[in-house]
Amino acid sequence: MANLIRYASTVLLAAFLFCGGRASAADGAANDRSEGPLQTETDATAAWQARAADYAKIMSQVKWTPVAEGMPRQWARGLFFEQGTEYTGVPYSNQSHEGRNYGRTIGFEIFLKTFLAAVENPHSVLYTEKIPERRRGRDGYKSYYGKVCSSFTSYALQCGFQFIARQHDPHAGGGGRHPREGIIRVDPQSAQAAAVGDLIQHPGHTEIVTGITRDAEGIVTHVRVEDSRPPTVRTDNRDAANFDRHITSGGRALYHITDLDAWRGNNRAETFRFPDYEADTATPDINRVLLLCHGDWIPYFRGQTVRINVMDRDGRGVRTLVIRRGNTVVEEIALEGTGIIERAFDVCGDYTAHVVMRDGSLSPACEFAVCDLEFRPAVTEVTRNDTWDIEFNACNMDAVYVNLRSSANEHGIYQVVIDDRNRERGRVTIPAGLLQAEDTGALRLRLFGENRYGRLHRQTAITVVE
Repeated sequence: MANLIRYASTVLLAAFLFCGGRASAADGAANDRSEGPLQTETDATAAWQARAADYAKIMSQVKWTPVAEGMPRQWARGLFFEQGTEYTGVPYSNQSHEGRNYGRTIGFEIFLKTFLAAVENPHSVLYTEKIPERRRGRDGYKSYYGKVCSSFTSYALQCGFQFIARQHDPHAGGGGRHPREGIIRVDPQSAQAAAVGDLIQHPGHTEIVTGITRDAEGIVTHVRVEDSRPPTVRTDNRDAANFDRHITSGGRALYHITDLDAWRGNNRAETFRFPDYEADTATPDINRVLLLCHGDWIPYFRGQTVRINVMDRDGRGVRTLVIRRGNTVVEEIALEGTGIIERAFDVCGDYTAHVVMRDGSLSPACEFAVCDLEFRPAVTEVTRNDTWDIEFNACNMDAVYVNLRSSANEHGIYQVVIDDRNRERGRVTIPAGLLQAEDTGALRLRLFGENRYGRLHRQTAITVVE
């Protein structure tokens, strides 16, 4: 019930927050489905379509301005976001390198406000951490925080975790083994048949329809399309002819979700803490006295270094840095001025850090969590036709799902959701028949844990044998 209330309130908040957005006049008609080929859509369908448009706007219309140099732009081959330049839409970044994820995905692993806080800290990971990438034989870097096309559309479509682009359409399972249900190819492939929430699929990329504009006769004149691509999320309000050319070129096709719950399966935002659309919609109060290396409102692993940047941006004067775990004072550190304080914490819990100012007043507090997450497969090798277990334990967070990815099969990507019973047992069973015949050799396993401040994950690999 709490999640249903959260959704209803978020739709109202999002509509209020973005009513002055830059997208186009299509905003006012984004959810107008009274005309056109889909006249029998239910109220429930119209509701999730409205949410999809509003949630996409959260990530596409946010504005931010780097306060330092050094934040890399993916695919830009050595270029960076410019200090002092305002950008619209969250940055594009997949945060992975050589099969490992180093950064975190905005919306699924961190709040939007965590990213915005990191933007305001000139010593945050956005400016100090550069994830390597190699594209078309040339080296470059990508941002520590960001979204890609599929995490953007998955967020808009109320998923609890990312479906990658090739998991969106009916052929997601590859070879027909695990086809995606609840979605059909639109016929005809035309702006006149498009609806809010529709997906434009082409190899390696996905886009979402977030607005429909009609004339007085009910004819579609424009279709608003949004997608995440370098450097930031893009919004295009295409006229009908341009839209028709777009979806019928480059191997693209337009798909319509007929049943959102069937399409999502067990990947439903309302069953997880994240995404938190209400928090992402609200305008955050960014701390001007101190910020963490990862921004604010963020989980760290036990033993991970936390760099606290005491900035005192308003020049009020600082006296003492106070770190608490719950109501317990962990440390009081005398300050001689601004600068970076580094600490690592071995006790799990929710922490705050604030500054006692020169006049004795207290600054706002930064909030963070110290957590841990461990897991291991109960066997060293697995076969496709047998069940097998993964054992895990978590500290100050809940294990929420396992991601499995084949090194040999590009369609071999699976998620197994962890429920309360699994958490009580400290193990989850991978069902027989989940893997396909093409899933041979190394299988990457990632266990995700969730805390009130975000998600962390651990990774290992196992071998699939015949």
